[in-house]
Amino acid sequence: MVRFERVRLEDIFNTFKNKKIIVIGDLMVDEYLMGKVNRLSPEAPVPIVEIAEESYHFGGAANVSYNLKHLGCVPITLGVIGNDRAGDILLELFRKQAMPSEGIIVADGQPTTLKTRIIGEHQHIARVDRERIHYDNAHIIRQLKERFDAFIGQADAVILEDYNKGVLTRELIRHVVNKANQYSIPVTVDPKFVNFLEYKNVTVFKPNLKETVHALGHPVESDADVEQAGHELLEKLNAQAILITRGSAGMSLIEKDGDSNHIPTRTRHVADVSGAGDTVISTLTAAMCGGASLKEAATIANFAAGLVCEEVGIVPIKKDALLETIKENYLIHA
Repeated sequence: MVRFERVRLEDIFNTFKNKKIIVIGDLMVDEYLMGKVNRLSPEAPVPIVEIAEESYHFGGAANVSYNLKHLGCVPITLGVIGNDRAGDILLELFRKQAMPSEGIIVADGQPTTLKTRIIGEHQHIARVDRERIHYDNAHIIRQLKERFDAFIGQADAVILEDYNKGVLTRELIRHVVNKANQYSIPVTVDPKFVNFLEYKNVTVFKPNLKETVHALGHPVESDADVEQAGHELLEKLNAQAILITRGSAGMSLIEKDGDSNHIPTRTRHVADVSGAGDTVISTLTAAMCGGASLKEAATIANFAAGLVCEEVGIVPIKKDALLETIKENYLIHA
């Protein structure tokens, strides 16, 4: 377990303030429709939800940017939305949070990904997804490359946030990673199943256990299995480190130098795991920008994931609460 001197921990948190971090990936809107259930439909045995409240939130890569904003960083968001109501809602959310949106492309004929969750009597009744996935829009990819090139010179780090919605193509992945490496800027990745092994030469590759098993094609259960899987991914991707998130088992950091660390979960009671992966990649990257080692950054990100899993819904990590939580858990020497 990593132990921090108080001054060291506070220095990391102070240093990542105002760091500019490019987030490129699939942008979404999360819609919540909440109400009461008093009866079943006469048309089918399903509950009728009388909607009393609706709300809209950052989703996908936009939620990563939102987490960075709450950590005190300056997120530079690159992605694609549609010329539609959901796209307008997302741009308004960016405006309200004073988050830059110049990197966001508004594309005619490309709907904004909208996930609608219907909640009745505090129970999740259904989720409705509205999206269109395709990886072959050369015009949009060219625009994203141009915007990335315009921002990379001022960035302190890059996050690739892949939700398999079509933004992160092989061509764009290679362009972003190669350009960031030319500028000696760290690249962290939150992957999904498509193009999983295309993220070569990055700084930290952060899959979850299910994605790791799917990619490697064999069971990954014990700590030893996780270490073996991490070394396989290091070999395939030529990354500096692999951070495998393992749900209730915490996370495991396997570094290129051969060092492995298993970090137990810090969640006291799990209320909702939604958005935990977004929290991990944003906090990890922010800590790295603050001068944290990979072990220190992974430990801080683990605490952040524990905090957000204790709350219902997709919520951003709060910098001050995270710092105080780490201090309260006896990792600090005076």
